[in-house]
Amino acid sequence: MDHTAHEPEKRPHGAASWGTAVKATLHCLTGCAIGEILGMVIGTALEWGNVPTMVLAIGLAFLFGYSFTLFAVLRSGLGLKAAIRIALAADTVSIAVMELVDNAIIALTPGAMDAHLSDGLFWSALLGGFAVAFLVTTPLNRWLIGRGKGHAVVHAHH
Repeated sequence: MDHTAHEPEKRPHGAASWGTAVKATLHCLTGCAIGEILGMVIGTALEWGNVPTMVLAIGLAFLFGYSFTLFAVLRSGLGLKAAIRIALAADTVSIAVMELVDNAIIALTPGAMDAHLSDGLFWSALLGGFAVAFLVTTPLNRWLIGRGKGHAVVHAHH
């Protein structure tokens, strides 16, 4: 298997490439989006209040975000305890920023928190929040990777 696509490019002064940052952010965003959407759909379908729905969505976003990295690192042969440490180190900041931005967009979009699954406002606020979170988190991930932090800790295990 060719792992060169996952290896960060060598840059002077610890700078990571934008391509590496985009890939890391998309990896993280995929897990977050699956968890977030699942949580919002479950909470909305069960007619939960806004706070329990957001707590579930955020919890599932972290769970799915971490699990994507965890399973990839476990496939490299690392033990569970070490793999969990790597997943936490790799994704915590990225997921936290993504969730903060995404949920702020949803909470600040008038009517989005009261919209139903069949409403375009529900989906546009949710997906729009992901887009803004991606734009905010990509430069952060570039900075972290350039310093050997964040998603950079995973690359040694791919």
